[in-house]
Amino acid sequence: MRLLICLAEHAGEVVSIDDLLNQVWQGVTVSQDSVYQAVASLRRELGDDSKSPTYIETVPRLGYRMLATVAPWQEGSIPIGTGEVKAAEPNGGYKSRRYKPGSVVIITAVLCLALAFILVSVFRSKLASGGQPTSSADVSVPQNSIAVLPFLDLTEGMHEETFADGMTEELIDKFSKIPGLRVPAPTSSFYFKGKQIPVAEIARSMGVAYVLDGSVRKSGGRLRVAARLVRAENGYVVWTDTYDRPVGDILMIQDDIAGGVTKALKAAIGNQAGAGQH
Repeated sequence: MRLLICLAEHAGEVVSIDDLLNQVWQGVTVSQDSVYQAVASLRRELGDDSKSPTYIETVPRLGYRMLATVAPWQEGSIPIGTGEVKAAEPNGGYKSRRYKPGSVVIITAVLCLALAFILVSVFRSKLASGGQPTSSADVSVPQNSIAVLPFLDLTEGMHEETFADGMTEELIDKFSKIPGLRVPAPTSSFYFKGKQIPVAEIARSMGVAYVLDGSVRKSGGRLRVAARLVRAENGYVVWTDTYDRPVGDILMIQDDIAGGVTKALKAAIGNQAGAGQH
């Protein structure tokens, strides 16, 4: 929602990723992937197409631009059928401005879609938890368990979805071969593809202690795969890494990620066991 408002406040202008990070994630240290994921989420909720956008346009190497017509909202200021908007003036009064009917429809649609985005997210969260709060003490979750969520395709035009899905399936296969490690099947993981559900609720639903997610980007003949391991109980990132490889080194990337996660898991589980003894 904050991202949508930020873009709307600069409608028609290109807003750089750095500016979005500073304004939307002010005071929080996150990577550029947070911007890509938030934009992808907004596009899904708005039904927007990145190739032929109606709302949010990607400006390569520069940032994003709001294409839809936007105007300030004043309670009760849009009489039905007139297209008239009363805008606040610096002196505290109001000045009537007339907009085209089509513009009013677009403004109203954006606001309704933004509200729907919030309501849908809340509903999905409640649905995932069965509508009942669940404490960590309610269910005993094995510490040697991990779910691999579908990797996000953040390439230009999103043409690498097949590769991202393949990366997810291959990692699940590799983890499932590690003795003693419990890994939900791909069908369980892909159920959550595209759904905006908190990591803690996904982990609780799948009965795992750790969640691995990531993203795929491409530049020329090279791939950049970012991955992170999150402990669901507290939301802390246990391990994260980024891999830049030629397109032909896909198997090497999968091996590197699997190796890094395995080491991080062993260390995290060992620390948890040590804490339990004390």
